[in-house]
Amino acid sequence: MGRAMRKTLLLSVLVLALLWSASRLLARPVPPHPWFVPRTGEHAPLVFAHQGGEGQWPSNTMLAFEQATAAGADVLDADMHLTLDGVPVLIHDQTVDRTTDGSGALRDLTLAQVEQFDAGYNFSPDGGSTFPWRGKGLTVPTLEALFVRFPDSRFGIEIKQADPDLAARTFCALIRQYDMEDQVLISSFRQSNMDAFRRECPAVATSATEEEVRWFYILFRLGLRDPRTPPYQSFQIPESAGGFHLLTPRFIGAAHARGLPVQPWTINEPADLQRIIGLGVDGINTDYPERLLELVQEEAIEPGG
Repeated sequence: MGRAMRKTLLLSVLVLALLWSASRLLARPVPPHPWFVPRTGEHAPLVFAHQGGEGQWPSNTMLAFEQATAAGADVLDADMHLTLDGVPVLIHDQTVDRTTDGSGALRDLTLAQVEQFDAGYNFSPDGGSTFPWRGKGLTVPTLEALFVRFPDSRFGIEIKQADPDLAARTFCALIRQYDMEDQVLISSFRQSNMDAFRRECPAVATSATEEEVRWFYILFRLGLRDPRTPPYQSFQIPESAGGFHLLTPRFIGAAHARGLPVQPWTINEPADLQRIIGLGVDGINTDYPERLLELVQEEAIEPGG
């Protein structure tokens, strides 16, 4: 190895050492947010009812949210779209086709049209043999109706495909109208949605976007920390993504070192739920909240639990 190459290598090592030291010294925990303040009677980890518990009840319906609340879920998880006339409604897909007897994209339908559809039409607990909620009056609810019906609940709401600025203004106005700033945790796959929402509603807690998770994970794998304070307050992540196993004890520890709770989705099988509880996560989003509730309650009553 020549002298010039040795100097280059030494300089590279010094630069990496400086980066490592700076990232450790300058990185600070995320300031605590009221959404994460422990509540009396809550579970550890928090039980998120994904879409209200779509494995047990029709997705994103008032019935599902009511049943999940009655069962004891800690967080009501929902998905928000805007209708053609700009009303935030709760439904997972961009279209109404999968979960209702209607057809069409939310962006092309008015609220009045959406409310005509049967939101329980396609729900079947037995793989299509029966459809117990057809014709029972279930409709696609508005976000406002959710806030009115559950004024004291804690929510996790994902902003779906929508005009980012319009969605942010409309959503934030409702949050402020119903004093929900401390009760809503926002997520979105689209960075543009999240950027617009954070500008409009900076006091409301948000989860990391896919892009933000990727950057944190790269630094974590390099043994570095971003010295900047993250603009988010939690990680809502799958167990694996892009060929990488994200949900490991080391990743969870790195997140916790920055004051960031880890809330994986969507975990459904009892064995998987039990295993992930054991990793020390802070919440689990599941289609079957009653399964998770049974497991966390068992953990809580064990000696020393």
